Amino acid sequence: MSFPKKLPAAVYAALAVADTVAAGRQSSSPPARRLRYVLKPALMPALAAAFLDGTRERRGSSDTSLLHTGTAAAQALSWGGDVALLGSSEKSFLTGVGSFFGAHLAYIAAFASVRGEREDYDTTGLKVALGLWLTAAPVMGIAAGRQDPSLRVPVAAYTTVLCAMFASSRMLDPALPPSARRTLQTGTALFLLSDSVLAAQKFLLTKPHPIVESVVMSTYTVGQGLIARGVASAS
Repeated sequence: MSFPKKLPAAVYAALAVADTVAAGRQSSSPPARRLRYVLKPALMPALAAAFLDGTRERRGSSDTSLLHTGTAAAQALSWGGDVALLGSSEKSFLTGVGSFFGAHLAYIAAFASVRGEREDYDTTGLKVALGLWLTAAPVMGIAAGRQDPSLRVPVAAYTTVLCAMFASSRMLDPALPPSARRTLQTGTALFLLSDSVLAAQKFLLTKPHPIVESVVMSTYTVGQGLIARGVASAS
């Protein structure tokens, strides 16, 4: 998916497809649910291996070292979030939110290291990010608070950092290869979509449909893969 013709990328793609299928069947199939305890924790290590393989020759470049380091850190924190969200308790949920909060901060720092000048920013993308934040943060915060008042602030804060991560990907230096920027930005958009669908399922839907779980995982895994591919192609 992310680094064609290389084994780590093929492993990540296979794991992503398998976990997406298992996610859609877990509510009605105990074996699928148990299988996810193997598949989901393996996703980010496989992606990290593919990412390291894809950036091996350019690692240490002064221009992109922070971009690479921040992306690797985001993948590690995403792994923590993946594992935590396999649980069903409120503690597991908050741990997962906290871990992904850190992952988004790492992505923001990574993208900021190759930020362009203000006049080069994608203003349309920034307006989309602002609009999503103005609507999603209060809506999701209120919806989460109806289930449990202690979730109101964490969910609103997470929505804020998620939109900020998406916005930061619209500020990249135009000197970077256009295809790399487009790939990375498509990845952040899919990550945003995945988390938005996940939040809607948890806080707005009274009876989630199994297909929603597959949508969440397919957009998440493809999004993470495209971010990694875009970063690897950026130098």
